[in-house]
Amino acid sequence: MKLLVGLGNPGAKYEATRHNVGFMVAETVAQRHRVALKKKGYQGRYGVGTVAGKQTTILLPQEFMNNSGSSVNAAYQSLGVVPGDLIVIYDDLDLPFGRLRIKQEGGHGGHNGIRDILAILGRKDFIRLRVGIGRPEFGDVTGHVLGNFNALEQKHLPQLLDAGADAVEKIIAAGVLEAMNIFNGFSLID
Repeated sequence: MKLLVGLGNPGAKYEATRHNVGFMVAETVAQRHRVALKKKGYQGRYGVGTVAGKQTTILLPQEFMNNSGSSVNAAYQSLGVVPGDLIVIYDDLDLPFGRLRIKQEGGHGGHNGIRDILAILGRKDFIRLRVGIGRPEFGDVTGHVLGNFNALEQKHLPQLLDAGADAVEKIIAAGVLEAMNIFNGFSLID
């Protein structure tokens, strides 16, 4: 069993924000593989199906981003997955918009959702797919993260979500190292 977690904030207010790109990629994977995200449990919304030939639970925690750990841990413990079968997708300010980065383990890199997951799981050896949202040149970082994508980003967003879903499928089908070789150099906008 694989556990695929997209991070974001619940509610219509946050739906189209940069901070919810983890939800968006996970939803793209779910749509491609006809996994209905209608079940309620693990403090989130989830569905179970087959992704890249493997049984996969796709989870969207319904706690706010900074409290994602309890939802992830509930599913992780209940499903009995091992760290290499947990894939967490989230936004990254330190990657330019349109870039992807896969990591096998590591710290939180300043991301509070990952910080909470690390604290509650008590381990850091799970797979992460970081989706670049870029850092604002000027102004408020919080406003940028919780803001909607600008016109140029919106134009490229469908391609970015597809690329993120491709990366997830490659991780599941061929393993994290092969996926890293393909996607860690990926960029929509040069």
